[in-house]
Amino acid sequence: MINFTYNSLPGRILFGIGTCQQLAQEIEQLGCSRALILSTAGHESQAKELAQQIGKLAGAVFPRAVMHTPVEVSEQAAEFARSVNADCTVALGGGSTIGLGKAIALRTNLPQIAVPTTYSGSEMTPILGETEAGQKTTKRTLAVLPETVLYDPKLTLTLPIHLSVASGINALAHAVEALYAKDRNPIITLMAEESIRAFALSLPAIVANPKNESARSDALYGAWLAGTCLGAVGMSLHHKLCHVLGGTFNLPHAQTHTVILPHAIAYNSQAEPQVMDTIAKAIGTDDAAIGLYNFTGRLGATRSLQELGMPEDGIEKAALLATQNPYWNPRKLELHAIRELTRRAWAGEPPKV
Repeated sequence: MINFTYNSLPGRILFGIGTCQQLAQEIEQLGCSRALILSTAGHESQAKELAQQIGKLAGAVFPRAVMHTPVEVSEQAAEFARSVNADCTVALGGGSTIGLGKAIALRTNLPQIAVPTTYSGSEMTPILGETEAGQKTTKRTLAVLPETVLYDPKLTLTLPIHLSVASGINALAHAVEALYAKDRNPIITLMAEESIRAFALSLPAIVANPKNESARSDALYGAWLAGTCLGAVGMSLHHKLCHVLGGTFNLPHAQTHTVILPHAIAYNSQAEPQVMDTIAKAIGTDDAAIGLYNFTGRLGATRSLQELGMPEDGIEKAALLATQNPYWNPRKLELHAIRELTRRAWAGEPPKV
């Protein structure tokens, strides 16, 4: 047994079909009575329905969450929360909306309830990423950790297949990097392995039948585990590069993770051979990097940064930024190798060790 430290994060989790119906009770349990409902513009109607559901406990709706949590939106939202005398927030949506709830909490100290509709896992982490002047920066503080999370698989039934796949692989990336994190521990390792297995089984089933409640539940379970991993240990090259690509080129968050993950795994494969065997076994393949690349292909996922809108002349800039203020990584970051990794990901080529 290795020496390790494990810090269990506070939080209340409700999981299962219909848990969204308990939102009013959860708001009152926090001692609150005027909730600000957050969403993206695309989910405004669902946010208003949620406000109607909780009746007098709904203070207002703020449907302006956007990708990568721009600082200016965060500040507008915090000011709006103050103006309507909100005493808590309810984030209905994926990572963008949950990120906005965190940004408001950082500025106002309001308690948060997260109601995920994707598999981002952000709701389980004390991590906030915000973008300003084309640079995405992250901070880790318990001040942004949601107090309560309601996981209701029914809310994911309408998530389009392509977004379900990308969101699931995004979460799977948290589990993968937790396996070789510098501060890994046996508890998180167990959760990470279980998360990868859950997605390996559920995502193909969702592609085959998007209304499969059992598969949707399994995927949301995998997301909970992956988010818990992300909240408990540090991440490495994969997350650093995705933050660079997203913040610099405004690429879609989950899809960027989906493209990069097989390449990041390949980069670290020789430094962590046992971990690679674990990943390969969990997804039912012989090689972790190639196996995951083929897995995303079978699911119909986008596999090139070019298709996501990244310019070819951005490869050099991305590689440079990824090696500046780097996250800890099991293999030393080498500019020429990161450049080649990014080039292959841009072109959609298979990963290479």
